[in-house]
Amino acid sequence: MDIPAIRKFIADYLNEDVGDGDHTSLATIPAGTQGKAKLLVKENGILAGVDIALQVFDVVDSNLMVDVFLHDGAAIKKGDVALNVTGSVHSILKAERLVLNIMQRMSAIATQTHSIVELIKGTGTKILDTRKTTPGFRYFEKLAVKIGGGVNHRFGLYDMVLIKDNHVDYSGGISNAINNAKQYLLTNNKCLDIEIEVRNFDELNEAIKTGGVLRIMLDNFSTTDLKKAVEIIGDQFETEASGGITIDNVRAYAECGVNYISIGALTHSVKSLDLSLKAVNE
Repeated sequence: MDIPAIRKFIADYLNEDVGDGDHTSLATIPAGTQGKAKLLVKENGILAGVDIALQVFDVVDSNLMVDVFLHDGAAIKKGDVALNVTGSVHSILKAERLVLNIMQRMSAIATQTHSIVELIKGTGTKILDTRKTTPGFRYFEKLAVKIGGGVNHRFGLYDMVLIKDNHVDYSGGISNAINNAKQYLLTNNKCLDIEIEVRNFDELNEAIKTGGVLRIMLDNFSTTDLKKAVEIIGDQFETEASGGITIDNVRAYAECGVNYISIGALTHSVKSLDLSLKAVNE
């Protein structure tokens, strides 16, 4: 994990949430009050965000003591306690919502990813995430995908050349797009992988003929066409399937022999997993 970057994110999130103070806690609970809280699991799934939560507690108050019982990637069930935190009640309450917001969303993404990875087990296909993420929260969402057993695609626009349909259309075709990309990388002395998206067999054949790419993305191909396309490509390029792939048909797509399947729904439409931070009265 990139700890400095994570702690900067946390500081920004706390500034957004706390502002000039948690006035409800300050007004109702005497200064110096000590207490304990437990992170209670209220829904089955895969836990994610524990390591981030530890950073949140530390940024809020380095004197908080955290006992972790369940770690990132653990299968969890309703009633489990993931961790206890002990110390200043003001600090616990200041950290509460941020910890839950992060862990609930990360756990939902890890759970969704894990369920899909399990569905395609044995096929050799890997599940990729996309850039369909929450602005400002991408690092955590992609970390959750990894915790759930998936693989991160590019992190942003800067770490790979991914030529999609709009790039192809604006540049005048598959060959133009690929050749322009190769020339750009050469001119600017950049060493980045190139991936090209194709929408049909004509574009596929042109991409193969042009060459110079690492991976071909087969977008919105039926399983019949995908299997045929994978056979045509053979070992010349890595293959990726995308578009219209859901939990209901992902196994059928994986069985076509594709190297990767990218699914935007891993991050863009999950429902947060139900977790709660509850006071422990001893």
